[in-house]
Amino acid sequence: MSIHIQYPHSKPHDEALKLAGEVAEQMKQEFGMDYRWEGEVLHFQRPGVSGQLTVAADEVVVDAKLGFLLMALKPRIESEVKGFLGQHFG
Repeated sequence: MSIHIQYPHSKPHDEALKLAGEVAEQMKQEFGMDYRWEGEVLHFQRPGVSGQLTVAADEVVVDAKLGFLLMALKPRIESEVKGFLGQHFG
């Protein structure tokens, strides 16, 4: 099962990249996610979840794959991700 979220932003690109890093660090602390950058794409994973966050000029795109055990939590996970993005990019 997958999650796809497109979140618009109007931040300067450098600031948006910095904010994405802050989101990743917060996700690491709260959910134990590991992450790494490849250019402007932030890859993240932890047991049961893997995906990427792409920082574009006018939006942030999150694509994630949920493992079997987390499928039931999809609505909550989507809500948490949107909350993180709203906090940082809203």
